[in-house]
Amino acid sequence: MSGLQNLLVPAVLFFALGFLARVVKSDLRFPPDLAKMLSIYLLVAIGIHGGYELSQSALGTALNAILWAVILGLALPIIGFALMRATRMVDSLNAAAIAAHYGSVSAGTFLTAIAYLQSAGVDYESYPLIMLAIMESPAIVIGILLAAWARRKTQPASEASRDTSSEFGVSKLLHEAFTNGSVVLLLGSMAIGAIATPESLEKVKPFVDEIFMGVLCLFLLEMGMEAARRISDFRRVGAVLVAFGIIMPLIGGAIGTFVGAYALGFGVGGTTLVAVLGASASYIAVPPAMRLAIPEANPSFYLTLSLGVTFPFNVVVGIPLYHRAAEMLILG
Repeated sequence: MSGLQNLLVPAVLFFALGFLARVVKSDLRFPPDLAKMLSIYLLVAIGIHGGYELSQSALGTALNAILWAVILGLALPIIGFALMRATRMVDSLNAAAIAAHYGSVSAGTFLTAIAYLQSAGVDYESYPLIMLAIMESPAIVIGILLAAWARRKTQPASEASRDTSSEFGVSKLLHEAFTNGSVVLLLGSMAIGAIATPESLEKVKPFVDEIFMGVLCLFLLEMGMEAARRISDFRRVGAVLVAFGIIMPLIGGAIGTFVGAYALGFGVGGTTLVAVLGASASYIAVPPAMRLAIPEANPSFYLTLSLGVTFPFNVVVGIPLYHRAAEMLILG
């Protein structure tokens, strides 16, 4: 029952409410620019909070954890993209948006894992908290790069011929990825959170922390309506996507378990948390980033997958499974 109770939180329920409102043909609508405003706020708040957590850590000691957070954030979306394209059920832009979610992390799943470890009396290292802050951005960048590559492939031959130089093509893709508004907001906010004085950050704490969950509820309400509006697309490839939403976290969790145990040398608790980072799919930071950066992608694919399939799977089944795998790997 505890796993099911973790689903009964306002953010998840507001997503369900938005979905239901669209299904029953309610006249509930958001003002045109409100969804974009909510996306901008969420990216800024997540960035400031992650930057502050980073500033409180000993960077020298945490360097290895930061390195592996970047590696995971870069590698997992590439694996996810390859799996999605292998199914041939979604186009490259949708595959890129979905993959970005699975290279990023779910703070809700991570916090649930911490509560699970605490209830079991299992100690854990603090470095996965740094990894949590770091892993948002690389996956978003990779998702945007994959989307830009997909757009380039669909260009008419006359336009593609202008980009014959591979060096120019790569530099242009990197420029588009790192100057994308979502990435600039997230990385810039992280930098501000890291270098600002604690006293000055205290003054914006109500903006960053206290209204965050309320804004998230509004964002997921709108995303629930958008997902329901395009649910027919999800039904068309539903079985394949559901399978991906379970298989991909198992792959990410297995990779995270080995990274935590061998590359980082963590104990059972810390390794479990790294496995959860590898297995989780973002439904907070990445959806607004993808909404801004890849508007062609279908939200009913990536949000229903991350929030409707992978999140409950991890909460109910995944976390105990990753904990057991960490025990077997470390304790024998």
